[in-house]
Amino acid sequence: MVEKVYYSALVKAVPKSVDSSEPDQKLDQVIYRIKLPGPAILGEGKPENQNHAIIFTRGEGLQTIDMNQDNYMEEAFKMRNLLQEFLKKHGVRKPTILGLREHIFTGSVSSLAWFMSNQETSFVTIGQRLLAEPLKVRFHYGHPDVFDRLFHLTRGGVSKASKVINLSEDIFAGFNSTLRGGNVTLHEYIQVGKGRDVGLNQISLFEAKIACGNGEQGVSRDIYRLGHRFDFFRMLSCYFTTVGFYFSTLLTVLTVYVFLYGRLYLVLSGLEEELSNHPAIRDNKPLQVALASQSFVQIGLLMALPMMMEIGLEKGFRNALTEFVLMQLQLAPVFFTFSLGTRTHYFGRTLLHGGARYRGTGRGFVVFHAKFADNYRLYSRSHFVKGIELMILLLVYHIFGRAYRGVVAYVLITVSIWFLVGTWLFAPFLFNPSGFEWQKIVDDWTDWNKWMNNHGGIGVSPEKSWESWWEKEHDHLLHSGTRGIIFEILLSIRFFIYQYGLIYHLSFTRHTRSFLVYGLSWLVILAILLIMKVVSVGRRQFSADFQLVFRLIKGLIFLSCVSVLITLIALPHITFLDVIVCILAFMPTGWGLLLIAQALKPLVVRAGIWGSVRTLARGYEFVIGLLLFTPVAFLAWFPFVSEFQTRMLFNQAFSRGLQISRILGGPKKDRSSSNKE
Repeated sequence: MVEKVYYSALVKAVPKSVDSSEPDQKLDQVIYRIKLPGPAILGEGKPENQNHAIIFTRGEGLQTIDMNQDNYMEEAFKMRNLLQEFLKKHGVRKPTILGLREHIFTGSVSSLAWFMSNQETSFVTIGQRLLAEPLKVRFHYGHPDVFDRLFHLTRGGVSKASKVINLSEDIFAGFNSTLRGGNVTLHEYIQVGKGRDVGLNQISLFEAKIACGNGEQGVSRDIYRLGHRFDFFRMLSCYFTTVGFYFSTLLTVLTVYVFLYGRLYLVLSGLEEELSNHPAIRDNKPLQVALASQSFVQIGLLMALPMMMEIGLEKGFRNALTEFVLMQLQLAPVFFTFSLGTRTHYFGRTLLHGGARYRGTGRGFVVFHAKFADNYRLYSRSHFVKGIELMILLLVYHIFGRAYRGVVAYVLITVSIWFLVGTWLFAPFLFNPSGFEWQKIVDDWTDWNKWMNNHGGIGVSPEKSWESWWEKEHDHLLHSGTRGIIFEILLSIRFFIYQYGLIYHLSFTRHTRSFLVYGLSWLVILAILLIMKVVSVGRRQFSADFQLVFRLIKGLIFLSCVSVLITLIALPHITFLDVIVCILAFMPTGWGLLLIAQALKPLVVRAGIWGSVRTLARGYEFVIGLLLFTPVAFLAWFPFVSEFQTRMLFNQAFSRGLQISRILGGPKKDRSSSNKE
C-alpha cells in the first residue's frame, strides 16, 4: 500500500493573458513546500496560516498585517526608523515586538462606525501607551505590530494556533513573547490604517468573538503562568487589561439581576413596605442622592471619558466636548449599553461551557438593512430573552409596591434598569437602516413567519429554519462539562423561586401559606404542557390526512381554554390583576423548564419528549417575536420616524442613497404590476 505524503505549499497564481483560452488562472504547483506529518489542520485557520507563512519569509523583522488595513506611503518612509528600535534597549531588554498605533478610517459612514472609531482610537493610543509604559503589560493587539522574526521563529512562531482556546490568536503571540523573556513596546510616530466594522450586526459579531476569546484566555495556561511570574502590581495590571475588564462587565450585569431579585424579595415579603415607613429610611436624603448618581453612572455616560481624553489631546478639548454632546444626541449610551450585553453573554457562556468559535464579520463597508429574522437569530439569547426577563421583574416590582412607594423613589431605583431593558430589546431595530420603513416591516414579517414554520433537518441551515437554528443554538451544552450543566440548571431554578413568591400574592391565596398551593400551581403547568403535547401529536397524526379533524380539535381546545379563562375572571374572588400575575408567574417557569430540558438533552431525547420541548420552545419564540415586532410595526406607521432615524444615524451620502432608492423602487404593488406589463 502506497503511503500518502502531505506538504505545506506556497503557491503562486498567474493570471491568464487576454487572448488565452486557458482557465482564469494557472497555478505554479510548488514554489516552496514542507513535508507534514499528516493531513490534519490542528488549529484555527488564521494563526495556522501565519505560522505556515513565516517559514517562507526572509529578513529579521516581520509584520503580520491584516487584510482590512492600509499602509500609507508616508508611513512607509518611517519604517527604517521603526526597525532601528530593535537595536535599542527599552528598559532592560531590546524589544521583540514593536507596537504601532492604528488610524481608523471608517468613522464617517454612520453613527455606530463613529462610536467604534472613537473607542478604538482611544484604545490604540492612550490605552496602549499606558499598557506599554509604565504598566509593562502590552501584548499584541491587531496586526500592524512588527515581530523580531528570529526570536519568534525559535519560540513557536508568531501565533498560538490550538483550536478554540487560542481563538484570539493575536494576544497569545504577546503572551508567548513575554513569557519567553521578550519585551513589547509601543511607537506612536508611525501608524497603519484600519477599517473597522460599520454596522451593528458586524460590530456585535466582532464583540462576541473578542468576548469568547477572553473567556478562553481566562482558562488558559498562559494567563495562569503570567499571573504566577509577574510581580504583584504587574499581575494586577495584566488582570485588569485582559480578562479583568470582561469579568468586571459580567459582574456589573449580574449585579443588576441580584439587585432586582433582591428588591422583588423585599416587596413580596413585605419587608420593603416596613422599611419605607421607617423615618430613618424614608427621610434619608443622602441615600436618594446616591441612588440618583448611581443611575447617572449606569446609563453609560462615563464610558465615553477615555474617548474624550483622546479627542481632547488630538483635536483640542473644545472639539472633544462638541463631539461628546453629538455622540449623546446620536444615542451613544444606547450603543455602549447594548455592547455591554454582548460582552457579558458570550464571556459568561464561554466560561461556563467553552465552545468559542471564530465569527466572520466580513468587515464590509456597506451598511444594509438587516431582516427581523437575522436580528432575532443574532440577539435572541444574548439580549432579547434577558431584556424580557428584567422587564417582567420590573413590572412585578411595580405592581406590588406602588401602593406605598413614592414615584420619585421608584424612578431613582429603576430608571437605569428600564434604560437597560429598552436598549437590549430595541437597539437592533433603532440602529438598523430602514428599520422603521413600512414596506421593509411587511417583508420582514413574511420572512420571519416563513423562517419560524420551516422544518429543520439534515442539510437545512439555521438561516432557513427555526428548528435548525434552535438545535444549533444550544450545541455548546452538548460539549459542556458536568459542572457547566449543573451550574446551568442551578441558574434556571431562579424562575421557580420567582413563581413561588408570586403564587402567594393572588387574591384567593393571600391568606394561606400552605405548600399545597405551590403544588397545585405545578398541576396547572403540567395541564398546559399536556395540552401542548396533544396538539403536537395531533399535528403529526392528523394534519396531513385528517386536516379538518385536526383543526376542529385545535378549535375545541382553544375555546375551552378561553371559556375557563372567562369563568375565572367572572368569579367574585378573582380579579383581572390575578390573571396578569398568573401569566407573569407561569411564563418564566416554562422558560426555566426549557433551559433545564436543553441542558439535559440526551436524557430528554431518550425519554421521547424532545419533540414536545421543541413545540413549547416554538411557542415561546413566537411570543417573544410578537413582543418585539409590535412596537416596531407601530412606529413604522408614521413616516417621519424612518426619516428621523436615517438622518440622525447615518451620514449624508448614505441618507441620500436611501431616499433615492425609495423613489426609484416605488411601492411594491407598482413594481409588481409594471413587471407583469
